[in-house]
Amino acid sequence: MTEEGLGRVDQKERTRAALLAAAAELIRQGKQPTVEETADFARISKRTAYRYFVSQAHLLADASLEALRPVMGAAIGKAISSGDARHRLAALAAAMNELAVAYEPALRIMMRAALERGISGEPAGPRQRGQRRLDWIHTALLPVRDQLTKPSYDRLVASLVVSLGVDALIVLRDICGLDADQVLSVMVWTAHSLLDSALGSDNAGGQAQLARK
Repeated sequence: MTEEGLGRVDQKERTRAALLAAAAELIRQGKQPTVEETADFARISKRTAYRYFVSQAHLLADASLEALRPVMGAAIGKAISSGDARHRLAALAAAMNELAVAYEPALRIMMRAALERGISGEPAGPRQRGQRRLDWIHTALLPVRDQLTKPSYDRLVASLVVSLGVDALIVLRDICGLDADQVLSVMVWTAHSLLDSALGSDNAGGQAQLARK
C-alpha cells in the first residue's frame, strides 16, 4: 500500500476511534446516544458517522464491545501461544466460542449492521471486524507455516475464517440446532480436517515432484 493509502487508513481508524470514544463518554453520562448525538459530540459530520455505524443499535453494540476487545484478545492470545497447530486451533475454537456465547447479542447486532450496509448499497467503510480473527488464525498456524506453499496457506486461512467465530456459531445453532458442546466439536473437527487436508495436499505434491525427478 502506498504512503497515501496508509494515511487514509490511519485517518479512518482515528475517525472510528473518535466516534467510539464519544459514544463511551455519553454512555458513562447515563445516556443511550444515537449516531447523530455521537457525531455532534465528537464534532464529526453525521454523514461520516453513518459510514461507520448504520444504526444506534450498531453503535451501542460496538461501543460496549470496544472496552472488552483487549481482554478478549489477551485471553485468546494466551490460549493459542503454545502447542502444535492442532492444539492451537482447538484452543482458538474453544476461546472464540466462549466469547461468542458470552457476547452473542452485541455480536449479532454488529453482524446485522454489516448485512444492512451491504443491502443498502452503501460503500464499505474501513474493515471494522474480522482482522483480529485473521491475526489469531495466523498465530495458531505458526508451527506449520513453513510446511505450506503460499496458495495452500492462504486457502487454509480463508477456510478457517469461515469455520470459526460467531457467524459459524450462529449458523450451527440456528440452522443445525446444535448445542454449545456440539458446536465446538464441529468447529474443532472442521479446523483439524482443513489443516490435515492442506498439509496432506502439499506433502503429496512435494512427493510427486521428487518422484518425477
